[in-house]
Amino acid sequence: MGDPTPNPHATNAKTNSKRKILFFAAGTGLVLFAGILFFQTFNAKDGAAGEEKQAGKVRLSGSQPTLRSQPVAKVGSVVITEDELARECLALYGPEVLENVVNRAIIQQACQKAGVVVEQAEVHAEVEKIAKRFNLDTKTWYDMLQAERKMNPNQYRRNVIWPMLALRKLAGQQTNLTQAQVQKAFIRDYGPRVKARMIMLDNLHRAQKTWDDVKRNPAEFERIARDYSIEPNSRALGGAIQPIPQYSDNESLWKAAFKLKEGEVSGIIQIGPSRYAILFCEGRTEPVVTDINEVKNQLVEQLTEEQTQEAVARVFAKLKEETRVDNYITNTTTGGVSQTSGTNFSKGQVKQAIPNPTQGFNRAGK
Repeated sequence: MGDPTPNPHATNAKTNSKRKILFFAAGTGLVLFAGILFFQTFNAKDGAAGEEKQAGKVRLSGSQPTLRSQPVAKVGSVVITEDELARECLALYGPEVLENVVNRAIIQQACQKAGVVVEQAEVHAEVEKIAKRFNLDTKTWYDMLQAERKMNPNQYRRNVIWPMLALRKLAGQQTNLTQAQVQKAFIRDYGPRVKARMIMLDNLHRAQKTWDDVKRNPAEFERIARDYSIEPNSRALGGAIQPIPQYSDNESLWKAAFKLKEGEVSGIIQIGPSRYAILFCEGRTEPVVTDINEVKNQLVEQLTEEQTQEAVARVFAKLKEETRVDNYITNTTTGGVSQTSGTNFSKGQVKQAIPNPTQGFNRAGK
């Protein structure tokens, strides 16, 4: 577990009531501008940088890179060529961009082996679907991607949408929702939450000492949080955090929170490696929605997508383990190991491994 945030358990009630349905594309990161230049120098065609159109299908180019020596700038009498620019980009961003290309190649080979094809029409339809979730037309969505993520439409379709759709098809239908899961999600997203302040510490000895101080002077919790908490944002607010929902990701935190009565101080809660929390309960919030039938369809859609994401992550992790990759930039070799038992992927690992096509935007498109 990485360093916790002011809200290590969940988003606030308003955000959760409109919880975003996230769509992921396995193993492909955002390409920085210089990295894009590097990639396009090697393989550019009509601005697509590797996306070829044949019979209505999206296919990744497998041609060998060819450097060119056309001038890209002139400084006084010195001419800077594409070769020089490519070498600089390779040195700065080569590993990152190459990882994107390698990941797409891994997915493409798996698709060829399984007979899976992603049509261009499917890619464009998925982009339109995502844009509509933000009440935007496709052009506006692309403009926002360009402005906020420095990604043009071809890069977005090639690096994010195509791999996502391909992996979904490779994963197949692997969702199996139960009523209990839907009920827990309803309580998590719309039920009452614990209002609390939190002191975060990274050492058990300091946590014990701080807890002793808090137990002696519970009225001084805010001051103690400002003095000793290691989490900068909540520390500045006297330990104030967003209300803690039941069934959120950090089980140890919410279980401890829901045992507290207003005015009570928790024990020392270990919420991760070298991460300890002390809570002060300030009461509970009212439920956002009381009838599950009002939001059941949204919950089912959301949970189905979450299960699909996890299935996609497992498939991609398995493909990476089975496919040998010799990386001559980093001088490393990975994969090539046969795996039959599947890969266990936590939700946190899913988010780290798979970028979100809507990252940085809320429902209003901001």
